[in-house]
Amino acid sequence: MKWSLSQLKTYRETPLQFDEALDLKHSLMSRYPEIIDVKSVHATGLASYDKDNVLITAKIDAMLTLPSSRSLTPVDVPLAFQMTEYYVPQGTDLSRFDEETDTVIILPEDDILDFDVAVEDNILIHIPMQILSEAEQDGAPMPTGKGWEVLSEDDQALQAAELKTVDPRLAKLKNLFPDQEDKD
Repeated sequence: MKWSLSQLKTYRETPLQFDEALDLKHSLMSRYPEIIDVKSVHATGLASYDKDNVLITAKIDAMLTLPSSRSLTPVDVPLAFQMTEYYVPQGTDLSRFDEETDTVIILPEDDILDFDVAVEDNILIHIPMQILSEAEQDGAPMPTGKGWEVLSEDDQALQAAELKTVDPRLAKLKNLFPDQEDKD
């Protein structure tokens, strides 16, 4: 969805309401190659014009297919979030906007608001760092292979503690340099 500022000026009295299914599959997959599929992106919200500024508030629902961060198995990841953005013309005094709010302030180029790019940016921000399949969430065994295995954080901590214990055969070497302290 693209709007021009002059087009949105006609919505001074009543905001522009939108309820759209967006086709962002190609652009999202080119920007973030780890995405396996984009099943749906839906935006519902309002765009209002006031004092040369456009305020857009929208609820975004998306369904992405991403690889599991543990086994690379495809996992459907639903995303649902709210976004609020101000579009202000170039040269506007930005000091009147509160820095502590979650509202994003965008200076559109050529007075064109490209809402699709804003939705893409927000989707990419909301992709979780850890993605697990249902089986992995339910405690399925970690993947293994020939000469390798995935360790949980608890297993890593246990393995690190085992490595810190000194082999009794090498304990006498510790007295070789008594002026150096253990820096672990």
